[in-house]
Amino acid sequence: MGEPLPKPRAMPHAEWRKVPKWRVRYSAECIDCGLCIPACPYGVHRRAPGSLRLGIPDDFGCLGPACEQAHPAGPEAVFQEGFCVRQCPTSAIALEKNPEWQTLGDPRWSADLLFATWTAAETGRYPAAGFEVRVGDSGGGFDRLRFKFKRSRHERARDTELEAIDTAIPLARRKEGPRLQIPVPWYGGGMSYGSVGLNVMLSRAKAARAWRTFTCTGEGGYPQELLAYKDCVITQIATGMFGVSETTVQAARILEIKYAQGAKPGLGGHLLADKNTGAVAAMRETVAGISLFSPFPFHSVYSVEDHRKHVDWLRAMNPRALVSAKVSTPTDVDMVAVGCYYGGVDILHLDGAYGGTGAAPDIAKKNIAMPLEFAIPKVHRFLQAEGIRDEITVIASGGVRSAHDIAKAIALGADGVVLGTSELVALNCTRCGNCESGRGCQHGIASTDPELNALWDADWGAQRISNLYHALRLELAEILWRLGLPSVQALRGRTDVLYHLDRLPPP
Repeated sequence: MGEPLPKPRAMPHAEWRKVPKWRVRYSAECIDCGLCIPACPYGVHRRAPGSLRLGIPDDFGCLGPACEQAHPAGPEAVFQEGFCVRQCPTSAIALEKNPEWQTLGDPRWSADLLFATWTAAETGRYPAAGFEVRVGDSGGGFDRLRFKFKRSRHERARDTELEAIDTAIPLARRKEGPRLQIPVPWYGGGMSYGSVGLNVMLSRAKAARAWRTFTCTGEGGYPQELLAYKDCVITQIATGMFGVSETTVQAARILEIKYAQGAKPGLGGHLLADKNTGAVAAMRETVAGISLFSPFPFHSVYSVEDHRKHVDWLRAMNPRALVSAKVSTPTDVDMVAVGCYYGGVDILHLDGAYGGTGAAPDIAKKNIAMPLEFAIPKVHRFLQAEGIRDEITVIASGGVRSAHDIAKAIALGADGVVLGTSELVALNCTRCGNCESGRGCQHGIASTDPELNALWDADWGAQRISNLYHALRLELAEILWRLGLPSVQALRGRTDVLYHLDRLPPP
């Protein structure tokens, strides 16, 4: 298993007001008997300090009706002891869904999934019950896929069993070239300096180093502050060539050629003038205060032979690095995959349409690329038919939100995934969609404004992302345990363990 992975450490947000899912209210009929206090194992009900009267209930701890399934003694014990509403002799306790909760999130990132990710980033574990941690509310994509588990959800694995499950994957599969393996089947996706602030880039790099995985610069260049973490930072070479130099290419262990982005295939990149500050402009060798565009496509690459020249150019500058090709998912993505392989890349990065920040136009995300759940198995099967599947690593990205999404992508045929938005949610992104407006994100995430960037520091952010990684690995290990699989590599291509909600579930 190698060196031990980092342990979680509590990392709350000092300034952030949490929004409870449920409201607990007492009516005038309450007689302060206190029977609700032992009925609730989560400390929702309590006496007021120095008083025999009940104090204000802690709404944040309430799981609502799910309390009966989550009670440590089991559902039967709750029924016997009395769920707090039923326990009350005067029917004075009422639960209601918090209206403020309904305003959180969006169809892909539901309020439950946002809250579960925030909890994982704060504590290193997902909530035990009361929140949907598997899917969002989109009604499509991965949200329509489910697993055929061998073990029921009521069975619980021991910690030693989960630790024994191997979640490592190789990133280098070719017979020649450098060897590289990561202990978890994910790394951080490209986010450029400009689209996010330096504190975000440093947080991601520090977490990647702790977990012996990687994070990516995006197409905005390589800030000097990242050089201390160069062994875990992927240098991206995109069509605008912003910030690309021999120094940044030689610094990396993985080089990523970005041919297209799944959230806006065929459109290139765009950074609005407000976010092109002096520091960003210096990095990109351009003029501050103007909008920046990267073209589509590389005007030096129109064939597999041209692609091979790109790969050879990078290998000549840095022979110790792996080379990745990031592509979107057109209908002929299987042919693109084979071309990438014969062009010499080690990693094929399939970027689907469900990712991107609030800067990505909806018309592109929803109408151009093939959905990721179709692209992954199509590429996997085609590479198998060509006899080259085990010589290239396939990494999927584009809306991967949870351990269940990670497992689904791998079961469909990927080797691993790239995380993007989920890392920003760990930093308290609320999915407001204001990434490109004015000074950018009010939380100081998708912003280059110095005042907003000062709202939190990189050490705090790194621990939040590390906690999320810990929660993801635990959840992924439990999925594998419930499927009866010893490793994440044994899950690859196992579409037989999945079913679609549009068809009858397994008996």
